Amino acid sequence: MSNHQAWLSLIAFIRQHYGAPEGLVPLHAPCFDEVEKRLVVDCIDSTFVSSVGQYVTEFEQQIADYTGAKHAVAVVNGTMGLYLALKVIGLQPNELVLTQSLTFVATPNAIKMHQADPVFIDVERETLGLCPESLNRFLSEQTQQQNGQCVHRQTGRVIRACMPMHTLGFPARIEQILDICNQYNIALVEDAAESLGSFYQGKHTGRFGKLGVFSFNGNKVITTGGGGMLITDDDELARHAKHLSTTAKIPHAWLFEHDEPAYNLRMPNLNAALGVAQMQKLPEFLAEKRRLAQAYQQQPGLVVQTEMPQTQANYWLNALICQDQTERDALLEFGNSQAIQMRPLWTPMHQLAIYADCLRTELPHTEWLAARVVNLPSGVVCHG
Repeated sequence: MSNHQAWLSLIAFIRQHYGAPEGLVPLHAPCFDEVEKRLVVDCIDSTFVSSVGQYVTEFEQQIADYTGAKHAVAVVNGTMGLYLALKVIGLQPNELVLTQSLTFVATPNAIKMHQADPVFIDVERETLGLCPESLNRFLSEQTQQQNGQCVHRQTGRVIRACMPMHTLGFPARIEQILDICNQYNIALVEDAAESLGSFYQGKHTGRFGKLGVFSFNGNKVITTGGGGMLITDDDELARHAKHLSTTAKIPHAWLFEHDEPAYNLRMPNLNAALGVAQMQKLPEFLAEKRRLAQAYQQQPGLVVQTEMPQTQANYWLNALICQDQTERDALLEFGNSQAIQMRPLWTPMHQLAIYADCLRTELPHTEWLAARVVNLPSGVVCHG
């Protein structure tokens, strides 16, 4: 089958799946019905629409229960969740955080907010996530231990944390990454922004490191419009994260006293009402996304990313892998010309001028994937 025939078949399948014989098929639209409307109206009627209200607490408990985490802390978005996670594990200015170049810009941005810098480690093709072998090679060749800390030998800068991402909802080899981090005295913080509903060996992503962070942006598996969530099993990290997210206000019926410089990062109750409604539908959403992924994988003439053994991906976005960048660009042009919204992966961070000078390993898999992957429409069909 020629490329053109395979692409025509793909377009026809997508339109049939979404019941859209014409018009735009978005990459990943949210799905709402009367449940969301009812809870949002209830929140409005309560007048508690900002950062205080029952829905914030309920949404946190739902996420904690679903993931198996001991604590969940709701924040305004995933980026600030990553920032806050790095804050509570003690990241200082001029320190380094190991992460991947194949990620959304929020990941290194959260690091730079601390006046720290990312170090870009290669990913692997099988998982799309940070490569344990690349990580271990960098640490063994370029770092040393000093006073219980991992120090970059050439610059003398402390490597405080490692922040891998579960790319497109496919779990990275997170247990191996954790073992390496423990060996080198580095804190593991998981960028699980895209992976609610993804599991590694039966354990939810975000629960392997000291903290994990989810995003509930409008294009995620479930959405609160904007919002994020930290999860952790550490009592003190959870307490400090929540304290910092609520301006470090000392609890009191009427006095305004604060005991450290902090932030206003608490998720509004209005957004959390959406989240509570969406969590009721999460199992249904995940089942439908899995059926769609399996259907994509059966399309003739196409290579589509699949989950690794002993993992369960949420298939947030389905990734079609082209032969080369020329084919990728041609498919993007063709699909979008047919009003089927397709997108490439993000431009790798080391190829952006703002991060071009950061330390990095060799990044062959990062560049290989970035030149070939096309994300296909992956949202659920909304019947509301």
